[in-house]
Amino acid sequence: MATSAAPRPATRSRAKHIPNGRRVYGAIDLGTNNCRLLIARPTRGGFYVIDAFSRIVRLGEGLLDTGRISQTSMDRAVEALSVCAEKLQRRDVWVTRNVATEACRRAANGPEFIERVFEETGIALDVITPAEEAQLAVLGCQALFRDEYDYALVFDIGGGSTEISLVECEGKRAVRQLGWNSVPWGVVSLTETELGRGEEEDTLEARIAAYHRMRRRVVENLERAKPMLTPPGGSFDRMQLLGTSGTITTLTSLHLGLPSYDRSQVDGAWVESGAMRAIASSLASMSFEERGEQPCIGRERATMIVAGCAILDAILGAFPVPNLCVADRGIREGILRTLMQRDGHR
Repeated sequence: MATSAAPRPATRSRAKHIPNGRRVYGAIDLGTNNCRLLIARPTRGGFYVIDAFSRIVRLGEGLLDTGRISQTSMDRAVEALSVCAEKLQRRDVWVTRNVATEACRRAANGPEFIERVFEETGIALDVITPAEEAQLAVLGCQALFRDEYDYALVFDIGGGSTEISLVECEGKRAVRQLGWNSVPWGVVSLTETELGRGEEEDTLEARIAAYHRMRRRVVENLERAKPMLTPPGGSFDRMQLLGTSGTITTLTSLHLGLPSYDRSQVDGAWVESGAMRAIASSLASMSFEERGEQPCIGRERATMIVAGCAILDAILGAFPVPNLCVADRGIREGILRTLMQRDGHR
């Protein structure tokens, strides 16, 4: 599978002659909802993470109504990126690539925000296309591909959109992209569309009706895209379904009964699609307070988790595969692999 064009370096190490094998690489993924950083050093066959950072910044909050990133959202993002900049400097990162996705693609003042970030933090953000976003997610997740499958359907539920890719596999490698689609709904955009209806009644019936409306929006898009996301021959028997997002990892934590989030148990886990759909439906029927009391959710994510459930439910309904592989990895890992491969690391 072809990699993206050579990334623009945003940070160079102060040490000019670090041996290739000791160089440290960084990747920032600024999404519509989260800001994530990963810093790693290459190892044989992969890389070793030496620092990481993640913070909910809600960059796309209100974007659907105004078409602009709000001042408050920009402030939150710049604050988080300042933390990232400090970590990059402290770890003496050789090179980093920093990408921004749907919120910056949609916002009329996206270029203004990108410029502010560079002036205040020194971080140069690349606003990538949905196609490259999907490609990076595949590269970041392909280590979880299983040999017994000929195809993999990789989906990443974001804040402003959901990227889905169908790839042909050879072992733990995607060799060819067969289809791709960007669903124009993510946890932020779908939540704000539903909240924008102005309904204040919080009853079980109202919550279920809202969930079905959100799910239906995604289903309508998937029905149009499904032909290009179906393996040759029309059978899903040889296709691995692999999902990455905060929604999926959270629901997997609930499925496993974890008292708190544990990446070592979630990343690479296999769960029944039916069990995930049941948890999604259960969460959608709960009140905000009830969801906030669930392990691994909390009040900060209690609202948007419902939209994530609706997106996941729609995808699992559209692609009848009995089991789902869960990934706590994605764009950042894809960026790191691209940077390291460019420097000759396998």
